[in-house]
Amino acid sequence: MSTTVVTTKMPPGVLSLAVGAFAIGVTEFIVVGILPAIARDLHISIESAGSLVSLYALALAIGTPLLVIGLSRLPRKLALLGLMTVFLAGNLLAALSHTFELLLVGRVITAVAHGTFFAIGATVAANLVPKAQAGRAISVMFAGLTLAMVIGVPLGSFLGNLMGWRLPFFAVAALAALGLAAMARWLPAGLVQGAGGKAATQLAALGSGPILTMMAVTVFGFGGSFAAFTFITPILTDITGFSATMASALLIVFGAATFVGNLGGGYLTSHIGWQKALRLMLLLLAATQVGVALAIGSQWMMVVMLFVWGVFAFGLSPALQAGMLATAERHTPKAVDFASGLNISAFNLGISLGSMLGALMVSRQLMASSPWAGVATSLLALLPLAWLARRRRPAAEEARAAVCER
Repeated sequence: MSTTVVTTKMPPGVLSLAVGAFAIGVTEFIVVGILPAIARDLHISIESAGSLVSLYALALAIGTPLLVIGLSRLPRKLALLGLMTVFLAGNLLAALSHTFELLLVGRVITAVAHGTFFAIGATVAANLVPKAQAGRAISVMFAGLTLAMVIGVPLGSFLGNLMGWRLPFFAVAALAALGLAAMARWLPAGLVQGAGGKAATQLAALGSGPILTMMAVTVFGFGGSFAAFTFITPILTDITGFSATMASALLIVFGAATFVGNLGGGYLTSHIGWQKALRLMLLLLAATQVGVALAIGSQWMMVVMLFVWGVFAFGLSPALQAGMLATAERHTPKAVDFASGLNISAFNLGISLGSMLGALMVSRQLMASSPWAGVATSLLALLPLAWLARRRRPAAEEARAAVCER
């Protein structure tokens, strides 16, 4: 009986990683809730302020694979503490900045640590528990990211609009310090370092057609929503007619939906497979964004559509992750970890692409039409997905033939 209790408890090291994940999740998306306040205070246009989202994602996408390789030989605890320290410093710089350029530098510094923290932290979380509980440990760590969307971003947006946009960055820096202290205290010092394989072997994944195709599915499928979501606060206030306070509160609706979406997407992926799950959810996401575009002038309909949108936008994540791992295990088995890092890059390249599309539309006075960009990219993601399905079919037929010959 006592053995069962021990194995079902998460080690404090995993919980310390969740604290860090919460801080990182808040800082990535907090700008969405305080974009108009930043634009007013720094005397820039709303589309220029949107680059704080797109360039953050771009810096993360480029930096993550390189850092995963660069830190592969360091002890895991040292690497994670270093990454969280850089993350903390970037948020302090953002909080103290009085020009757009300095704020942007702070965001880029923060982004450099973000993706690599998750790539390394997930493997550490899995190694802190028995193998049978590895998936649960990773989900506990990533629960910090989900809670950031449900609690951290709406609360930070509310306080940022009420008391100044710098306050959320100071709060995230404090959370990062808490996570840093918790990891220093509870992560074991004897964590094994990374595999440290040859960089050429890892980088070979960049030359794999299936890996690049799976990245394209992630970029277009996940990123399309951010054409509208990057500018969701001005959409809700200037077009739908909500107050800034109500718009911040409505981010709770979207955040709660991402939590439901992650759970539902994981369940669907495990029951019907990642390819079928992606096809279904991409179609539903496209239909949902049509609904958002049509409901954008109605307050009660937008509340409903925000929830449905959040479910399908983030419900894609488990299937996209499973798809990249399955693709890497088949085509680049010696670079699965690096391919996982590439998928993190793909998520953020998608965010960057979506934000840039949204900014382009806003600059042309088409903010109300930005959900249509998400419709187009969601449907576009079905093309590389279909190519992967065709590549997989002959291999499956060969496997069945081999079984029959036996």
